[in-house]
Amino acid sequence: MKPKNSLVKISDNKKLIKKLLDELVLTPRLKALEWSKITKQTPNMKIGYPGQHLASLVVGMEGSRTGARGNDIVDGSEVKSCSRVDQLDTCKDCGEKVMRIEKICSSCGSHNIKRMNDSKWLFTIRNENDLEVLTKEVDRIILTLADYPDFENDNFENLRFQVFEIWTKSKRNKNFVTLMTNYYNKIYLEHKKQNVAKTPAPKNFWPYSYQFYLCNPIKIFSCVVKNANSNPKIDIDYYIEPIADRTNLKSENMPIDILSNEEFQIVTRLKDKILKTAFESDKKLKDFKKLCGEKSINISKAKILLPYINEEIREFLPLRDTDKISDAKSQYKRKQG
Repeated sequence: MKPKNSLVKISDNKKLIKKLLDELVLTPRLKALEWSKITKQTPNMKIGYPGQHLASLVVGMEGSRTGARGNDIVDGSEVKSCSRVDQLDTCKDCGEKVMRIEKICSSCGSHNIKRMNDSKWLFTIRNENDLEVLTKEVDRIILTLADYPDFENDNFENLRFQVFEIWTKSKRNKNFVTLMTNYYNKIYLEHKKQNVAKTPAPKNFWPYSYQFYLCNPIKIFSCVVKNANSNPKIDIDYYIEPIADRTNLKSENMPIDILSNEEFQIVTRLKDKILKTAFESDKKLKDFKKLCGEKSINISKAKILLPYINEEIREFLPLRDTDKISDAKSQYKRKQG
């Protein structure tokens, strides 16, 4: 999990990242928001190519000058981008579409709006070579994500940009390879057998989902844009230098609320030496074990003591069904605070 430092050519990265986001994403979005008020068309920003620019600045490496058909980053890294900003919403009463900037439905005046937050990363694997390249030739997958840090409270004024890494040849990220392999063998090929003429959908990889956390993604960048709809201010709150070794960096913690009851029971039965890695003190571990040892376990109290599942504990969790198309409803609703 060591970047090829000889290929790190871009410097002054934080300054350039702010400049890029301002000129390539935020300023054009402000113009689109103004026009949306007139045209009623979505201002949704397409994050594909801006995401590749952002990835280059975050990892300090140039692209390979080959567009969509070559390596996204000169070291061979693959960049995938996802934006949950300005998705089209739906009125729960009349079923008409509602823009994110609209507070009520323009068709029926209802405030009962279903706010959408289900965009995902897409991985297209249509043959053995695609699978081979993704899981064996590409060392690093770079995932860029634009979303709302306070989505659950209907706060659409602030945006967030994050970048994660998955290293396909690392044991820490082995579940990613398994997911992609199972998708191709158990979903793609099976669908092709049933309907030769129809190409199956790409592999959906959902941010903040159970399988996302089980792949042990490592965050290397995060920034929050306050007042994004009027006067954007960018604050970079997390940044890993391009030349830093990722081997000992912690991966994203999985919220315990995402577990099923069966998966939670697996955690409670783990040995103390494994559980200990997730607790700040022996007392909290003892309190957790005591709660879990009761005949009628108080799961709510137990989850307060262990709110997140770290990488060591995740090793013992199942991957869940990987022969079915991913369901957005299985995602964890990320709490902010």
